[in-house]
Amino acid sequence: MPEILLTGFQPYGGRQINPSAEVVRTLEGTRIDGCTVRGLLLPVSFAAAKQPLTDAITKHRPLLVVSTGLWPGEPVIRLERVAVNRASFEMPDNDGQRPLDDAVEADGPIARAVTLPVGKIIASLRERGIPARISDTAGTFLCNTTLYRALGACERLEASARCGFVHLPYLPRQVAELLNDLSAEGRLELHQRADLASMSLDMMLEALRTILLVSLDHG
Repeated sequence: MPEILLTGFQPYGGRQINPSAEVVRTLEGTRIDGCTVRGLLLPVSFAAAKQPLTDAITKHRPLLVVSTGLWPGEPVIRLERVAVNRASFEMPDNDGQRPLDDAVEADGPIARAVTLPVGKIIASLRERGIPARISDTAGTFLCNTTLYRALGACERLEASARCGFVHLPYLPRQVAELLNDLSAEGRLELHQRADLASMSLDMMLEALRTILLVSLDHG
C-alpha cells in the first residue's frame, strides 16, 4: 500500500510539548487519498536525526515526504520553499551540540528546492479559512537540516516522492504557559514578547490533511 512519510520533532529548548509531535501522533496510521500515513518522530539532534530519516525514506519509498516543525511566534501555517546547506544553531540541540556555520552535507549543493506544489497548497489552505504563507527561509536549525536531508535522500534514490516542510505555530496551551511564566517573572512587559501567536491542534490537523491531499493530487 502506498505510504506518506510525515515527520515531526520531539520537544526541545525546555518546552514540554512540540506541536509537530502532536500532529504526527494524531495522523499516524490514517489514510489520505488511498495512502497510509507513516509517522516518524525525530530527535532534536543534528547527529541522531539523520539516520532514522534516511532509513525511513530508503525502506518505505513513500510517495510523499512532509516534515513538520515549530517556529515560535509564527501566527500562520508556513510552507517552506527551499533548504540551504548550512547548520548554524542559535541554541544547542538536545544533545548539547551547537554547530556554527557548518555544512549539513560536506559535498552537497548550496540549496535544494522543495518539490511540493506550494502555491496550490497555499491557495487551498486559504480557501478553507486556514491562514498560511510561503517562506523562503527554514532557518539554520534542525528544521532546515531535516528538509535538506530529506530532499537529498529522495534525490539519491531517484525517487519520485514529493518532499517539503511545514512550520507550525505554538499550540494555545503553550502560549497560556508562556503568559503565566511572563507574569510570574515580572521582567518584561507583555508587548515585549513577539512569540505569543498560536493555532488550535484541530486547525493544524486540517491544514496537514489538506497539504497531503493537494500534494498527492499535483501533476
